[in-house]
Amino acid sequence: MGKTAVGIDLTPGERRELESLASRRRTAQGLAQRARIALLAAEGVENKDISLRVGAAPNTVGKWRRRFAEHRVEGLYDEPRPGAPRKVTDEQVESVIVKTLESQPSGATHWSTRSMAKASGLSQTAISRIWRAFALQPHRSETFKLSRDPLFVDKVRDIVGLYLGATASCPGIVRG
Repeated sequence: MGKTAVGIDLTPGERRELESLASRRRTAQGLAQRARIALLAAEGVENKDISLRVGAAPNTVGKWRRRFAEHRVEGLYDEPRPGAPRKVTDEQVESVIVKTLESQPSGATHWSTRSMAKASGLSQTAISRIWRAFALQPHRSETFKLSRDPLFVDKVRDIVGLYLGATASCPGIVRG
């Protein structure tokens, strides 16, 4: 016989917040899955059934069920990852992308990693990593296009957030 699962009772506010996290399109998929785990646990569903419904291992379901019971909704958010903190901020990455796409260096036809590093105050390696992550190749003028999408900056922010979230767990990426 296994361990008894932790019982969860939700307040109306917690239920609304969890339902919002589980159904919102902009919620990270891991967080949405954890919210669904907590909602199903509050309905009294067993861990093995929850794991089948949400596509997670039973141990994972048990972990997030316990974390929710101990810390409530805040417990579902990821804890900070180990390693050195990032040195390149979201704003710096966005600035490099915008400058690459919307401007041209004086006396040159396109940005190089060296000229962008000098203009932005970041290292040449950081510029190279940012450009590679966003598939920017300003030296290829015949394939280099400027987006006319009015929501382009918002989309770049979303991508930068995803990218920088992933780099927090990958040492050596965009460290400046």
